[in-house]
Amino acid sequence: MRAQPVNRISEKGLKVWRLYGIMQTGLLLLVLLGGGVLAYIFEAPRWFYIVAAAVVIVFAYFFIYLFPKVRWLRWRYEVRESEIELQHGIFIVKRTLIPMVRVQHVDTAQGPILRRYNLGEITISTAATNHTIPALVMEEADELRSRISVLARVAEDDV
Repeated sequence: MRAQPVNRISEKGLKVWRLYGIMQTGLLLLVLLGGGVLAYIFEAPRWFYIVAAAVVIVFAYFFIYLFPKVRWLRWRYEVRESEIELQHGIFIVKRTLIPMVRVQHVDTAQGPILRRYNLGEITISTAATNHTIPALVMEEADELRSRISVLARVAEDDV
């Protein structure tokens, strides 16, 4: 088996994923607060509130701390002359090889939260699917997009 890809995504990506986790936990908290109001109106037992609080705490731990950390540790990529290798996953680590001759186009994207941290993501499109490398420093993302574009063009010319 090959060694894992050498390049990591930016450590700022960990902050962004934790921010997403905070937003998801806040949304869950709002939903459960609404349910709590209904439970109060209909005089629910005390254990209902304890279970709801435990759900929020466990959810927050997983989605703010644990999952972003594991996701960041596992995300790796490497661009070679003939292929792009991606590795990612939380429970199941997935490794993908994308032959350069299959690359049709490469895009960079940057939403408002990524922009705040000067991060972007690259989407590599093939005929069958799209592959994304998230949380790259924007300058690195632009440089990588150009490099993949050149390598894909050269690979296409060789065929």
